[in-house]
Amino acid sequence: MIKKFIDKLLGKSPAGTSKKPQFGKRVEIPVSVHGIDPSLVDERAINVVRTLKQAGFEAYVVGGAVRDLLVGLRPKDFDVATNATPEQVKGLFRRAFIIGRRFRIVHVVYGRGREHEVIEVSTFRAYLDNAAAEQVAGNERTSKSELAGMKHAVDSTGRVLRDNVWGPQEEDAVRRDFTINAMYYDPETQIVVDYHNGLKDSKSRTLRMIGDAATRYREDPVRIIRAVRFAAKLSPLGFKLEPKTAGPLVKSQKLLNDVPQSRLFDEMLKLLQTGHALASIEQLKVLGLATGIYPLLDVVVERGEQPFVAAALKDTDRRVGEGKPVAPSFLLACVLWADVRDGWAQRLKSGQHSHPALQDAIEDVFNARIGDVSGRGKLAGDMREIWLMQPRFDKRVGSTPFGMVEQPRFRASFDFMRLRADAGEIDETLADWWQEFSMASDEVRQDMVDQVRAEQQQQRKQAPKGPRAAKPARDPRPIPTGSQSGDESSGPEFPESAADSTGDAPRKRRRRRRGGAARGAGEGGSAPSAE
Repeated sequence: MIKKFIDKLLGKSPAGTSKKPQFGKRVEIPVSVHGIDPSLVDERAINVVRTLKQAGFEAYVVGGAVRDLLVGLRPKDFDVATNATPEQVKGLFRRAFIIGRRFRIVHVVYGRGREHEVIEVSTFRAYLDNAAAEQVAGNERTSKSELAGMKHAVDSTGRVLRDNVWGPQEEDAVRRDFTINAMYYDPETQIVVDYHNGLKDSKSRTLRMIGDAATRYREDPVRIIRAVRFAAKLSPLGFKLEPKTAGPLVKSQKLLNDVPQSRLFDEMLKLLQTGHALASIEQLKVLGLATGIYPLLDVVVERGEQPFVAAALKDTDRRVGEGKPVAPSFLLACVLWADVRDGWAQRLKSGQHSHPALQDAIEDVFNARIGDVSGRGKLAGDMREIWLMQPRFDKRVGSTPFGMVEQPRFRASFDFMRLRADAGEIDETLADWWQEFSMASDEVRQDMVDQVRAEQQQQRKQAPKGPRAAKPARDPRPIPTGSQSGDESSGPEFPESAADSTGDAPRKRRRRRRGGAARGAGEGGSAPSAE
């Protein structure tokens, strides 16, 4: 009795009573019915399909690309499904790479550098229920040696850890998540193959999970996040989650505790960087998933209505919609800026020097919010540079402005500062000045710097004279908000480099600049920097 209960909980069927799943009936839909515009299909995807078919294999554009084509959208990514094994696919293309352990797929690469395009090719997978899979005691992290060599394995909760058993197309279709993502399109014959009424759901704008939703979430808990992402992405087109698909989401959320943090981090970025960040946050709230998926995502949802963070999310959605690149470092820097700013201010009040105070505040935020997920690599490095450059925008004299605009992260740091100005955190005139300076010629730039210097000299002349002991105004330790009035006084506090430095180097550079006003423009490009 207990065994039957456990088997039922894990989605297993008693021995001898396992039922074959409803694979669905193959329906071939002509272009006169589905209406896909072939001009929306990427030529490289067509080439992959053609090459595989010429080699004697079946091949189709599959998944989200077909879904988007059916509603008249041009897909950003194209996936291909075939009955060729990964090794057979790799052998047909000059630049093809087998990747993944949990699901082995092939990346066929076209072009080079930033202009490269990847067509992801997967092999039709067989349907195997939990009873047929090998079971491991631990999870992906604790059972690596045990998983070696396994083709189909699950953990104690029924979550699939390995899925590399090939099968026919009808079984591959039932393995996919939503009905609208389980259709296959042949760009040569323009036939759509549909097993689960995906076209019907597409026309009725219904997001429906194939099979029992609770079981599918248990097989791969990340489908919970995917459900939110698709609901957010497709809601402008009128799509809604079917009640039986949405119902188990909250109860299934605890299954995400066993998913590797790195995978959850990647899925969080997909929620926020596919052009529907604001809609995703709204869906999380509507579906009762505002907290508990991933700690950093909890912070994003919590702060999503704050002016600065809301502006960053909106700007990210805009850039994706315009086809411009977006970086996770920028958005996360915006989300966590309040923590950095407040920690910085507290250290200044305790008497710590400004630059070390900012560095310490940043390190605390990384430890508390980011952890080791990013490996403290490029993402953390880019975030640190964006934050460290903020106080340097206050200094607009000498060679500093010329060196600033040459920094690799200047554009991202300026955009960050511009959002701060839009949110009312700093004076908009400071952002306007830097925008004009960054676009001006060297001659105009020098004139702008000279004008700032003249204004500061005039302000000092007009300032009431007091005892010389009052001069510590050069080291005011302000609460770091990037006030425009800090041009002169911020110099000693923020080195020319974002990296650690002694206090001597900046003073030496200032002595060299006093040798001639015209040297500012010439030295700007070579201003010392470790960024």
